[in-house]
Amino acid sequence: MKPEHAMERRRFLKGALGAASLVALSGCDNLTQSSWFPSILNKAERWTEAVQRAVTPRDALAKEYREADISKMFPANGNTDPGTEQYAGHVARNFSGWMLEVVGLVQAPRSWSLAALKELPARTQITRHDCVEGWSAIGKWTGIPVGDLMRQVEPLPNARYAVFHCADVDDEGVAYYESIAVADCYHPQTILAYELNDAPLDVPHGAPLRLRFERQLGYKQAKYVTKIALAESLAGIGGGKGGYWEDQGYEWYAGI
Repeated sequence: MKPEHAMERRRFLKGALGAASLVALSGCDNLTQSSWFPSILNKAERWTEAVQRAVTPRDALAKEYREADISKMFPANGNTDPGTEQYAGHVARNFSGWMLEVVGLVQAPRSWSLAALKELPARTQITRHDCVEGWSAIGKWTGIPVGDLMRQVEPLPNARYAVFHCADVDDEGVAYYESIAVADCYHPQTILAYELNDAPLDVPHGAPLRLRFERQLGYKQAKYVTKIALAESLAGIGGGKGGYWEDQGYEWYAGI
């Protein structure tokens, strides 16, 4: 696809198709609290996802950059420290006891220590992080392709979603989580990163593991990942919308 065509497609998807969600996020409380408007938003989002998936090959890569393009500062937004005693203990032990579980609708549930994950073949990619707040930054990420983990646990045929559970909670004790389609786990740029710019992830950026899902907006890049649970439905998980921010009104499918 020619660059100018890709840019036109991106403008179309972010403009015409994203209009409904922008209304919801801009503070139109009378609409978003009505009985009928949320259902329209949900239908618009599903249509947006269907159109974007139709015009973008599933294995299309997000643009990758050169070392010289890496941003001098990569902001650490959202939660910058889980703030729990358990997490503080992991930090004190340099995450030597950190475990990642992959469970749910899989043939062979497994868990790995951080050290074991680092022994697996890694991928490094230099990509741009686009935040819904309007800023962007380019960083160099190294981590484990999520697809490699999926091949080890063997998802069952009815597994549709991969739900990433995190170690951080909000001020009310609500746990953060995020989800993506199981099919997107196999995209080569979907990784669990443990390094940023050739250094181990620090606490503000999501140590020791964070999701990098490069073809989606920044709020999909879950930090402090402890568990991936495969499920057939998102109902009954958190607020049922597929992620902590989605439960607050953000779109589940945040393609860029």
